[in-house]
Amino acid sequence: MEKRLAAFRGAVCVENTPESITENVCLMCRELFTRNSIKAEDIVSLQFTITNDITKLNPATALRRGDCGLDITAVPLFCSQEAFIEGGMPLVVRALLTTYVDESSAERHNVYLNGAEKLRPDFSNR
Repeated sequence: MEKRLAAFRGAVCVENTPESITENVCLMCRELFTRNSIKAEDIVSLQFTITNDITKLNPATALRRGDCGLDITAVPLFCSQEAFIEGGMPLVVRALLTTYVDESSAERHNVYLNGAEKLRPDFSNR
């Protein structure tokens, strides 16, 4: 079966605690992986951004510590700080997943959870 490169977006609101960051980042990633039938060996990379009010734990570390439903030990993870925008939504972890998918996979399911649905209401009901 032929594969093609695809990108998926996700975002989740968290509390600034290691427990909340771990729980919600893993939930967001588990939903991304499950809804899109992603296999660990097909993932190219997963990049996170965080708002400047998240200071207790890096989401990449949280993902490695938690349960996201896949063995991601070989997946390159990266995190950077989101640009500060006055009036922007606080306490948000965003994700950009780059992965190979089956050529026949036409539909993409982006994931916005725990209040982050406000960022992309056009994706929230899919």
